[in-house]
Amino acid sequence: MEKMTGAELLIETLIEEGVNTVFGYPGGTVLDIYDALYDRRDRIRHIETTHEQHATHAADGYARATGRCGVVIATSGPGPGATNLVTGIATAYLDSIPLVAITGNVSNQMIGTDAFQELDITGVTLPITKHNYFVRSADRLEHIVHEAFALANSGRKGPVLVDIPSDVQRQLVEPLEHDEVKLRPQQMVPDAADLEAAARAINSAERPFIYFGGGVVADGAGDEVVELAKRISAPIGCSLMGVSGIPTRTPNFLGMQGMHGHFASTKALNASDCLIALGVRFNDRATGDRTKFGPSGKVVRIDIDSSELSKTLDDKVELLGDVEETLRALLPLIEPNTHEAWGRKVRELRAEEKGYDDYRDGMTPKNLMIAIDRIRPHESAVVTDVGQHQMWAAQYLTFVHPREFITSGGLGTMGFGFGAAIGAALGTGCRSVLITGDGSFAMDMAETITAADHDIPVTVVLLNNGTLGMVRQMQSLFRHQRYSETTLSHKGADFCAIARGMGAKATRTETLEDFSRAFEASFSEAGPVLIECPIGIDEFVTPVLQIGASMDELIVNMDDVKQRMGR
Repeated sequence: MEKMTGAELLIETLIEEGVNTVFGYPGGTVLDIYDALYDRRDRIRHIETTHEQHATHAADGYARATGRCGVVIATSGPGPGATNLVTGIATAYLDSIPLVAITGNVSNQMIGTDAFQELDITGVTLPITKHNYFVRSADRLEHIVHEAFALANSGRKGPVLVDIPSDVQRQLVEPLEHDEVKLRPQQMVPDAADLEAAARAINSAERPFIYFGGGVVADGAGDEVVELAKRISAPIGCSLMGVSGIPTRTPNFLGMQGMHGHFASTKALNASDCLIALGVRFNDRATGDRTKFGPSGKVVRIDIDSSELSKTLDDKVELLGDVEETLRALLPLIEPNTHEAWGRKVRELRAEEKGYDDYRDGMTPKNLMIAIDRIRPHESAVVTDVGQHQMWAAQYLTFVHPREFITSGGLGTMGFGFGAAIGAALGTGCRSVLITGDGSFAMDMAETITAADHDIPVTVVLLNNGTLGMVRQMQSLFRHQRYSETTLSHKGADFCAIARGMGAKATRTETLEDFSRAFEASFSEAGPVLIECPIGIDEFVTPVLQIGASMDELIVNMDDVKQRMGR
């Protein structure tokens, strides 16, 4: 076979892995990679963002929306560019998103000399990657890249970094035979004894509850979750990362649970005597005070990652394996059951939750979400930044297909949204909807330039309350209304004018009717559209829980909020 440079081999290997879109930012130590990209621009598209962090979020959003591995490229400088990837890599790591980050570095002979923009990016990212590689020779490059993709997509998915010195990019090397580099993820299913133990626990339960997370989305196990719930008439709840894992209108689905989840979902989970946990971790936002959290009976846990088993709860039955395949093996062992008494209790909880509804006319966050839900085609992914708007979207929007809801859950990364919305739109070929707040938008609005330059269809719904809403809410409830550094005056910044200056269409809406017209019209545009929606500074997300409190202390509605604030 004809020899090629390491950089050429890298791009050919990406193409061989099925990659057709990469995100990144060029620089001195990746000049050869970008030269190889130039020659292959008819087979692989590169999207240059305004900042390397946004490129990582774009690759992340692409992966979340498609299920395929996202790819980002950066240099060790300027910036240095590689360190600008760190927040994006950590975001993907905490949410188990398959991502391959490719960085350039100074040449091998310059390593360890404190050369200009030399950086040990493998050392920096070691705690936030599944694995990372420093490629010392082009002879190993092809195998390493294939292995990186296999690792990113295997088991508990996650980011992998490949650091390539500039001299390796220029080395001539002969490509390997395909059978030498065939590496593919393996599925895992527990043994028969574990499956039988799980079936016994579920079959003997009187109050089963199914709780699922991002693992169900990653494995495409939604149908199996619905079938299990139907067979045993069990209520279903999900974590933030599980939103859109099954259709929202599935019978018995109670929605997201936890600190800002639905009341019935949270209460039913805690009242269950058999918690069936599927591809979900129990972080503090889901559990509150862990010493007071948990069902009164058994926990049956299915997870691909052995480190999650019994990490935060004392699992009685642990099944290590792929969620979809494990449920397929488990379902034939499950006995049908109507659980009528438990069903009545769950219906009472749902009725109680409806009684807490704080409906008001006008441009309230809930009414805006209802309007978005009515107009948005379900082919369009909803992406959020982080804050109150994120919780309102998770609470009030409905979803039909998996991967419709994209958000930063584990790290809670403000500034995640616009990059991720760009990646989702490019990955799906459909307009994506970004729901954001003025605090988050100020961090990522430069990506309006990227979306406009490439005519990437993103509709940005900006809920502008002039404050860091979630932090202000906590100050209101738990810090005696001492609003330290949460008011965002922005010195009168006109977000619509800024967006128009970057090449987007933009409008400010003052009524629900105006918003609905603008939102619907945005789907006829080719590129990005910003719709600014002013909302009240004291709009609250409920339910809400003080950090560290138990789920028994949920503040469930605005009456509770006013009482807590002494109003």
